[in-house]
Amino acid sequence: MSEHILVKDITPAPKEGADLYASREKIYTRAFSGLFRNLRRGGSAFLFLLYFGTVWLSWDGHQAVWWNLPERKFFIFGATFWPQDFILLSGALITCAFGLFFITVFAGRVWCGYTCPQSVWTWIFMWCEQITEGDRNQRIKLDKAKMSAQKFARKCAKHSLWLLIGFITGLTFVGYFSPIRELCIDFFTGQASGWAYFWVLFFTLATYGNAGWLREQVCIYMCPYARFQSVMFDKDTLIVSYDPRRGETRGPRKKTADYKASGLGDCIDCTMCVQVCPTGIDIRDGLQIECIGCAACIDACDSIMDKMNYPRGLINYTTEHNLSGQQTKLLRPRLIGYALALLLMMGALSMAVVLRPLVGLDVSKDRVLFREDKLGRIENVYSLKIMNKDQKAHSYVLSVRGMEGLQLGGERELTVAAGEIINLPVQLAISPEQLPSTTNDVWLSLQSIDAPSIKAEAKTRFIGPLLR
Repeated sequence: MSEHILVKDITPAPKEGADLYASREKIYTRAFSGLFRNLRRGGSAFLFLLYFGTVWLSWDGHQAVWWNLPERKFFIFGATFWPQDFILLSGALITCAFGLFFITVFAGRVWCGYTCPQSVWTWIFMWCEQITEGDRNQRIKLDKAKMSAQKFARKCAKHSLWLLIGFITGLTFVGYFSPIRELCIDFFTGQASGWAYFWVLFFTLATYGNAGWLREQVCIYMCPYARFQSVMFDKDTLIVSYDPRRGETRGPRKKTADYKASGLGDCIDCTMCVQVCPTGIDIRDGLQIECIGCAACIDACDSIMDKMNYPRGLINYTTEHNLSGQQTKLLRPRLIGYALALLLMMGALSMAVVLRPLVGLDVSKDRVLFREDKLGRIENVYSLKIMNKDQKAHSYVLSVRGMEGLQLGGERELTVAAGEIINLPVQLAISPEQLPSTTNDVWLSLQSIDAPSIKAEAKTRFIGPLLR
């Protein structure tokens, strides 16, 4: 047998002559309460605070998190990153990927159910529906009713809230690239750039469309995560599952009835698990690619079990081994491998960030290969680009090594402001009799006077005439 859980495809086979595309059936979710709903609300509140609050923080006279694209500076609290540091972004993305792999092997699609922006914003938009159009049955009835003043007012209120949330989301996103305080003033006074208006409008409509209209379609058809989750799952992965041994045979009954004598299981077939599901699936059909692991069905089912005085857990976070009566193995090779890889990547990324040079030095040689100065020495001219990556000014000393007798002309000591890039011309000269060969490797070094740990070195070539 395969060690992976087989994902069940419950899509009905198309009939002969039928269209392969079926139009979307709107999902009407029912309001519910429970432990996992509270956990999701707490997590969503934290993510909202992080997203909408961080952009307003200040650090050393500028926005704490600011991707300053025109000047190619990226401020993240006390650190300044440059395009040359983008390798760190690759490392961060790889680390996040291993983190996602690890949590998926261990606990399934908890990322999708609790922290994915698509899910978080969709739950917010569903809440807007409930406060403007009512609960599930009221919304179904409202959509079937003919247009009236009341229906029009409710629909307008819902879409207004959706657009407002989308607008705040878009404005905040653009605020990470253009300082949010100036952006808000310029945006509402008509002084913002055309690109600012375009991107705010774009992300407003994207949020409105994804969370308001597409919803589960994004998870089912657009997100690739659902397609490879079954490859990452094993029989010890925590998944939202229905226990058929306990629940079958399904059927309604009175609360006081002896349902065991009638051959019924604990499932009363109330379909509450289906009515609260944001993707509209029936978890009792088994693991499906549409399941995002949000545990809404667990909360709904537990509330019904409480009313019937039955034990909770008919639908629960469990593993395939538990469902078959076997013991779940917490530590297994795949999980340990992902954990070690994740720790290794986190350690390497942390060291790369801490040890990254805070000064950059690029050396470009002049097109003229060499020339003779007034003293008869062989001279090469270079252009230095010095970049202070720190958030405070530093004074540096410039030196050269590689050949005995090589002299450095031009400015030796210089001060570079925080985040400043300067171009500095320098000359290297040597007596012809001291020149070892036609082409020689030399190194230009830059050392901070006030911070000895900040230094940089660049290799270049010194070219002279053919030796006789």
